[in-house]
This record gives sequence, structure tokens and C-alpha cells, in this order.
Amino acid sequence: MRSAYVAGTFDTKGRELAFLRQCLEKLGMRVVTVDLSTSGKPSPASVHPREVARHHPQGESAVFSNDRGSAMAAMALAFEAFLTTRRDLGGIISAGGSGGTSMATQGMRALPVGVPKLMVSTMASGDTRPYVGPSDICMMYSVTDVQGIHRISELVLANAANALAGMIAHPPVASTVTKPAIGLTMFGVTTPCVQAITRQLEDSYDCLVFHATGVGGQSMEKLADSGLVAGAIDVSTTEIADEIVGGTLSAGPTRLDVFARHALPYVGSCGALDMVNFGAWDTVPERFKGRRLYRHNPTVTLMRTTADECRAIGEFIAAKLNAMRGPVRFLIPEGGVSAIDRPGQPFHDPEADRALFTAIESAFRAGPDRKLQRLPLHINDEAFADALVGAWHEVARTAPGARRA
Repeated sequence: MRSAYVAGTFDTKGRELAFLRQCLEKLGMRVVTVDLSTSGKPSPASVHPREVARHHPQGESAVFSNDRGSAMAAMALAFEAFLTTRRDLGGIISAGGSGGTSMATQGMRALPVGVPKLMVSTMASGDTRPYVGPSDICMMYSVTDVQGIHRISELVLANAANALAGMIAHPPVASTVTKPAIGLTMFGVTTPCVQAITRQLEDSYDCLVFHATGVGGQSMEKLADSGLVAGAIDVSTTEIADEIVGGTLSAGPTRLDVFARHALPYVGSCGALDMVNFGAWDTVPERFKGRRLYRHNPTVTLMRTTADECRAIGEFIAAKLNAMRGPVRFLIPEGGVSAIDRPGQPFHDPEADRALFTAIESAFRAGPDRKLQRLPLHINDEAFADALVGAWHEVARTAPGARRA
């Protein structure tokens, strides 16, 4: 029988977590309680903190230190490892403040997409990206602090328990799609290209399109790490510009590393590398106020990358491409990398584009199944989409164990 796991710090949130357990048991759920406390106090949970801590790479002594911050970070790592060993886990719920949320969601993020995950948190009404990351964690705002059982917390916690019970009791029907899945990255300014690709491939492939907003690239790569995609057509590598320059939509320094861990076929391009992302106009850092800026919408401001920045971006990309283990094709659109990078548009800058293209081409190590191609086309030209599709068919044929389109 699949169990509902209730995890959290039972030394400080014991009443609230016990209430969740009671709600789930009333609904007929088998419940496993997991204590993430680092205080060393006696635990009422079915899984003791020391049992969780033993899953830390350095053992339980690494968790129970005198420093609260390091102890919580170590417990989060142990909990992540602990959850991957559980064979009866049907879904998981937690409730807490910032510390409890950080520990619980680190474990939740390690679980596969589709496993029910629900976090009741004081941190849910704000920036939830550090907690949710590339996973499908549901976050529910606690309204009041997670402190005591009263008329408001009863409503919120009971709703959360009911939601988890419903997800466990009524799992989604397994998909009947048997086509191999491929990941594609898209930004608003590269939409025509990606739409043209999916039109050509959707009969043979399950096309999973990811919005390249930082977490989008991370999500695609999480699926690649999990063996859930057969490869990628990475049209919009724009997150790398944010990582190099300091924008708000970076996917981190490990972007593209998954293709060095797994020999998956990879087709890439330079989509939206002409821009760095910030929030509303007044949120642009002072050091960038004199740069070429563009109001994309009231909540997004774009900044044009310079030739020097493009050179650094190109070197980053080339190093990642050189480390890839599978077949690689990288296509450069010499006519522009986004909808606003063409003659007459605000980010048209041939010099910056040349610096980007030259940096990639100069450092790229070509081989029998590793090719770079420059095309006199704009990224949103239909012919460029055709070229990307052609490149995908090439790498899909040559990848070890790949299915033919």
C-alpha cells in the first residue's frame, strides 16, 4: 500500500504535523511520519531523526553538530538520500517556516516528477523558486505562521491533507503516448522557430517545450538526467547570458552539463543570447542603467549583451559542447538570434553577434559526429527551423540505442 509521508521538524512543529497525520488517517491513508529535527530531543515520529541522518554521506555525526545552520543543511542532504530509498512512498507533505521548508523541499526535489509533493509554508507567498526548483512541488501558503492549531490553521492544513490524499488515491492515468520525448527550449522571441520545429516533429516525437526562464532549462535537464527525454533541440540557450552577465533568469553554471553525463543527442543554437533579463524597469541594477535597455512588458526589462559579454558567453557554450558525450550539432543563425535582433529592431548589433559566433566557432572541437554550422538565416526563418530538424534527424540516427524518427 502506498503511504502518505508527513515530514518536518517534530520538535517545533509537532502539533501541526500530527494534525496532518490525523487528517490523512481519517481519510484511510497509511501514514509514515519522518522527523527532520536536529535538536536531539525525543521524537514521536515513526522515523527518528537519527535514522534519517544515517543517510548523510558522512553519517549521522555530520548532522548533529553545534551549529544550527550547518546541521539543517546536513539534515536536508540526508533527507534527500533517505527519500530515494523508500519503496512505499505514495506522496509527501510537510509544513513549516523557512528552515523546515528548505529541508523538506530539498528531499521533495529528489523525487520523480509525478510523485505528489505538497509543502504548506510561510514562504509560499513570495519567491518560491529556491524551494520548488525544477520539480512539481505544490506550495500552499499557511496564511498564519505554522504555529499552533486554531481556526485558520485547521482549515489550511486540512485542505492540504485532503489534496495530498486525493492525489495519492487517484493517481493520473498512465500516458498512452509511446513516441520518444525530446526537450526543446523556447523564449518569446524564438517562438516561431520552436513552433515550426514542433509542427515537423510532433508526429514522431512527444515534443516537450520548456520556457527558458532559468528553471525551464533546469527542468529539461532534470528530465534528461532521469532518462525521460531522448535528447534535446536546445534552440534558446539564453539562460547562459543571464548566468554570465548577472541577469535574473540564469539556470546556473551547470547548464548543459547533463549532456556530459549522458550520451544524449544534442542540437543547439544561439536563441536569445542577445539579451539579459531583469524585472520591472526600476529593478535594473544601477551599474546597467546606461546600457541599451528594452521594455519587453511591464514586469520584464531586457538588456542587450555587448561584444565582450557575447565573447564570454560563446566561450562558455563551446566548453560545454566540447564536454558532451553524445552526437552534437550546433547551428548559428548569422541573420540574428531573436525577434528583436534583426535590421530595424532594438537589439540589432552585428558586431556583438559576430563576437558570439566567432567565440563559439573558434573554441569548438569538431569531430565525425560533432559539427558546427553557420547559416545565413535569422533564427525565426522557416529555413532555419528546417535545418534544426534536419540536424536532429542526423543525431537521432547516430545516437547509441536511439530510435529512428
